[in-house]
Amino acid sequence: MSHEILIKIRDLGVRYDSVQALEHANLDIYADDFIGVIGPNGAGKSTLVKAIMGIVDYSGTIEYSEELKRKGRINIGYLPQISSLDKAFPISVREVVMSGLQSERGFFGRYGKEERRRADTILEQASLSDLAKRPIGELSGGQLQRVMLCRAVVSEPKLLVLDEPTNFVDNRFENELYNLLHHLSERMAIVMVSHDIGTISSVVRSIVCVNRHIHRHDSNIITEEQLRNYDCPIQIISHGNIPHTVLGEHEHCPHCEHD
Repeated sequence: MSHEILIKIRDLGVRYDSVQALEHANLDIYADDFIGVIGPNGAGKSTLVKAIMGIVDYSGTIEYSEELKRKGRINIGYLPQISSLDKAFPISVREVVMSGLQSERGFFGRYGKEERRRADTILEQASLSDLAKRPIGELSGGQLQRVMLCRAVVSEPKLLVLDEPTNFVDNRFENELYNLLHHLSERMAIVMVSHDIGTISSVVRSIVCVNRHIHRHDSNIITEEQLRNYDCPIQIISHGNIPHTVLGEHEHCPHCEHD
């Protein structure tokens, strides 16, 4: 593991009205991390990434390394659960990706050959070159998700944060997405929230279990005993040769849901 810490989270707390989403949470994110964030529904997984992105109020501290700071702002690539992009807006795939460079060019700056080259390079890596000139309104959900991922990484951030990136992706595009993330992880740290531990355990290098508190496990293999120790009761259902465990509820699990 790299000793370079990109983000240091200490005593993090987030409250929504009367609900304590995160409490006394601590986490270090390193420069070579590929983290899968898991936990039961309502446990604070999305809240954690929103706190990292600075879009929710929190108590405690989040310290960002100089590596993440660029031109007075924190340069983190972010792919939220739901895109706010209006598919009816008359803009091409390439233009959407280039808009990820807006902070470098400025709001009124014009995109030139370098910006188009960078957009075309990441589109090629995502196998989307043939869609570069296509209006976004013609894209499928999976295609749009990959385009938004390209937009998130075109500025070459040191950290990429993804919140349930496969929600709108079919099985074929899911495999392509994970392949792309594998290549991206060679040059940037990745933090990915997912409910699908059976799949992400073959992709990520470390697992962070969130259930109001945060527990980091520096391996992509996590056992039933470890999940119990981390107070993280989740259900894993898988097919084929993927190992799986079904955990029961316990008295410290306010988020445990019943069928």
